Parts: sequence; structure tokens; C-alpha cells
Amino acid sequence: MQVLGIDIGGTGIKGAIVDTLTGEMVSERYRLDTPQPSTPEALAKTVKKLKDHFEWEGKVGCAFPTVVINGKAIYSSNLDDSWVGTQIDETLSKHCDGLKFTVINDADAAAIAEMRFGAGKGLSGLVIVVTIGTGLGSGVFYNGQLIPNFELGRIYGRDGNVIEHYAAGSAKTREELSFKEYGKRFNFFLKHIQRICSPDHIIIGGGLSKKIHKFEKHIKINTPYSVSAKLNNSGIVGAAMYAVEKA
Repeated sequence: MQVLGIDIGGTGIKGAIVDTLTGEMVSERYRLDTPQPSTPEALAKTVKKLKDHFEWEGKVGCAFPTVVINGKAIYSSNLDDSWVGTQIDETLSKHCDGLKFTVINDADAAAIAEMRFGAGKGLSGLVIVVTIGTGLGSGVFYNGQLIPNFELGRIYGRDGNVIEHYAAGSAKTREELSFKEYGKRFNFFLKHIQRICSPDHIIIGGGLSKKIHKFEKHIKINTPYSVSAKLNNSGIVGAAMYAVEKA
């Protein structure tokens, strides 16, 4: 079955048509900037532009960058505060000609794709998929079962602030960090995860994973890790797959 997968981030909204049986994108990826401010109405209008680009009239799976419970945004995370308590699926559907939207946390979507078709295929035990983007997302699986909304990027770091403010891709851009400086920060985050969760495997994905060769030598953890096989398309693919699974 083909589904339109959409991955909403703090800086960009990406989408593609996905074959959910193979996990492959059957269209070119299309990206639009996340509107600023990223209010529900402004963001929904941007999603409609993306939907219209594909002339799409079927199911839509949407990866969203915060805790999502029964289609509702529990926090705003890296979006406008007006998202708190908003029914995401209904808001997007209303602005997109009534199409059915199935919404999932963005890191959980990426983890689904990785575990089914990517670097996590065949892995058991506790597997953590970390996505490096505007924030630090984490999708967690235990013996193939998703543990939803497991937001490790929201734990606190050495300075008393949320750790994703210190070690996300946005921190590298904001503070103009070198890859060496960023790699050390990201390693600090991974060591934190290793100590708290004792995972069997870590998968590193998200936009910055495409450049991991520039900071990988600074990653010094004992936990086995690998790089996302889907790179930063995992959210698109996983969101589409989730829409079929929840139908």
C-alpha cells in the first residue's frame, strides 16, 4: 500500500509517497520550511502545500516533533507553544480537505523504519534510535516492541539545562561549533544514555547523521552502534508505515 509520509521538524517539513511493504520512497522527497511562528494554522497550511504538491488524496502518516498521545500534542517542544493540547490529526485533516492523518512522535517514526527495514533489522534486546536534528529524538524498542514517547533528549545535562539544547544539531549551528566540539558534546549525550539505559544497541539517525564521518572519532562508548540505513528519510517512511498499522 502506498501512503504519503510527512516528517515535521522545527526547521523543515519533508514528505514523500512510500511503499509501506518495501519501505521505499516511490516519489522524490519534497521539503518546505517550517513556518515561523509555527502555529497550528500556519503549519497546517504548509502541510497542505506539501499534500497538494503530490496531488495526494489517500492516507497520510505524519511524524510530529513532540510527545503524541491519541493524536494530541502533549508538549510544544521545538514548535510554537500553541500546539500544547492541540489535536494534531484533526487540525491537519481540517486544512487538508478532510484526508485521514495518523500522527506519531517523530523519533518513534524513525525508529519504526529503522527496525523494520534499516540498521535495526534483526536486532533484539533494548535498541535506541537517536535522531539528530533541531532536537535530539529517541525511539526505543525492546525485543521488537516500540516503547512510545521515550524522550531522552529532554533529560538534563551537566549545566542543568535540557540536554538537547547542548547536543542537538541546532546547538552546533547556533554556537558555530566545529565537528570536534560537537562530537564531544554528542558523545557526552550518548554516554549519559549508556549509563541510564544500558542499551544493547544504538542507531544514530537524523539529518546530521549524514556527516557522522566528520565527528565519529569523538564517539567513545562501549555500546555497539550503527548509523541509520535510511539516513534522514526514516521519519517519512516510519510515519507512512504507522498509518497502515493503525488503520
